[in-house]
Amino acid sequence: MRRILQILFTIILLALITGFIIKSNQAVLGDRIIGVTILFTAFIFMPLFIYHRWKDKKLSDYTLTAENFEKMRETGKKPNQTKEKRSA
Repeated sequence: MRRILQILFTIILLALITGFIIKSNQAVLGDRIIGVTILFTAFIFMPLFIYHRWKDKKLSDYTLTAENFEKMRETGKKPNQTKEKRSA
């Protein structure tokens, strides 16, 4: 899946570059190539990328539930707490 995403991303970049180059001579054709590339990116590439990144992950680890609040209370951490720097 990773290799497919890399190939698709390369094709998207090449299509965008081609669209901008052609746009300098033929505005309508260049705009069409850029538009189709953007549609492909939004409706095909992005869903595949999101699926690949979220595959095999539990959504409950990333949501604020009552159980996660209890875990934070037990450890004494606040949700956005960062490590404090020690003064020298």
